[in-house]
Amino acid sequence: MTRKKSRKINENAPKRPPRTKKEDRVVTGKKQKSGNKAGSRHNEKQIQQKQSGTAQAKDPRHGSKKPVALELPTKAPVAKQPKAPKMSDEQKLLKLEEDPRLNKLLDMLEEGRDLNDADQAWLEKQLTEIERLMDRLGITEEDDLEHVMKTTVGSDDDLLDKFESGADLLKDYQDKD
Repeated sequence: MTRKKSRKINENAPKRPPRTKKEDRVVTGKKQKSGNKAGSRHNEKQIQQKQSGTAQAKDPRHGSKKPVALELPTKAPVAKQPKAPKMSDEQKLLKLEEDPRLNKLLDMLEEGRDLNDADQAWLEKQLTEIERLMDRLGITEEDDLEHVMKTTVGSDDDLLDKFESGADLLKDYQDKD
């Protein structure tokens, strides 16, 4: 048998209120529910559309269409690349003059072939850059021709003279030590 709770209380326990009869009790109605009725958003929308005559509005229940990344982005260590030292004007000029594409296009022009528009534009751009660098360095075409003439030798006698003078210079250098 289960133990039955008694209403008798000892002295230290809290007092319970006395029982009231059913007739004496105040009947309170159902608890008032807060919020709208179930399905109210559907009904409100239909009512608004009928009244205002607007086209179908967006459904407020639908969230953003933006895709959500499901994986955390991983941060790859970014290796700092050492900055290349800036090239001097002389180095830039040498690099431009040694460009194989430039040489190939110049050879084609010397042969009398026609270049397409893209190649022609690129060639003109490179040549203007070379001229700009030469002006900046103070090099003229006359200086360039003199340098070429000095490096080329006219005859065997000139070569022999150059060789003999080089031998004299070598002896002078050895004597200084």
